[in-house]
Amino acid sequence: MDTCTENLNTVVVWDPYVRIFHWGLVASIAVAAITGFLLGPYWIPVHVVGASLALGLILLRIIWGFSGGTYARFSSFVMGPLRVLGYLGDVLTGRETRYIGHNPLGGLMVLALLAVVIMLGFSGAAVLGASSKAGPLAFAIPYKDSGWLREIHETLALGLMLLIALHIAGVVFESRRQRENLARSMVTGIKERRDGDVISVPRAGLVSQSIRIGAIWLGGAVLIAGLSFLPVPRPPVAEYDPLVAEECSACHMLYHPSLLPAKDWEHITATLADHYGEDASLDDESTAKIRDWLMANAAETADTRAANVFQLNPAGGIKSLTDTAFWRARHRGLSDAIFKSKAVRARSNCVACHEDAESGWFNPFQVEIP
Repeated sequence: MDTCTENLNTVVVWDPYVRIFHWGLVASIAVAAITGFLLGPYWIPVHVVGASLALGLILLRIIWGFSGGTYARFSSFVMGPLRVLGYLGDVLTGRETRYIGHNPLGGLMVLALLAVVIMLGFSGAAVLGASSKAGPLAFAIPYKDSGWLREIHETLALGLMLLIALHIAGVVFESRRQRENLARSMVTGIKERRDGDVISVPRAGLVSQSIRIGAIWLGGAVLIAGLSFLPVPRPPVAEYDPLVAEECSACHMLYHPSLLPAKDWEHITATLADHYGEDASLDDESTAKIRDWLMANAAETADTRAANVFQLNPAGGIKSLTDTAFWRARHRGLSDAIFKSKAVRARSNCVACHEDAESGWFNPFQVEIP
């Protein structure tokens, strides 16, 4: 129950969970923003962890918004549009009433932040499912939809940054106008009581209701986890033809057939006499068998990112995977020293960093740079 402290001029406004939620959300969004906007693709796992933590905190905050203490409840700060507009008019004329909890504009900002983070979480899951074939939506969204889904996700991320900027500006403005440190009150939970304040009727948190709502969310979490194990349509072929495995791995790692379209495999097997500077010629029967298997399981048969981003164009100077624009963009931040190291040895040795390279998946959670 929110009551006065020993000092009758102060009020406990923000309970421990609200404060933990607030600063936890700040930290998790900061991690997601830094890894998403500033760092390279190898930080995707950290980005997903930060985003998942933010979404989890939001979902718990929604539970607490219906069952928490006085100022944690949505009923204490969610107001209709007329009251919000009326308060805005009062602010502009300097006649606004001081709310001990969230004022109407602050409440609107809380709802906006919650909504955008939730939309970011679900759009991010959609992008992850479509492009990386990971997460609870991997079974449902084809790779071809990853482009516009990523645009939505990035637009929402920019929208969130704008909301955060407005929120910080509002906190600074209100702190100066009301002569109080609002950021500090979110650390201590305590605010000064003043004459004329709008103070809500004290209400205790409802543990039983929290448990019931929490059980619903737990069921949802189990459902989401279960969806993550559903089979993905059009997966890369799982087993190599023995002849392909024997001949191709004799000189280099096994490149999965879904990495290139059928026409490129046909070209490669037709030019084995000059195979990237080496004579890899085989007898006609073996060559035909290898060619047919590679073409039968080429990029057209799989729905992964790796099956959609590589295509050779010898006439245009693209003779290998490492010549493609996608490969160069994804590896832009890696130094030459890494590729020359004993652990990697060559830019074409994908398996040195991608643990699942030979499977054709190239899952972002299975990347470890030596």
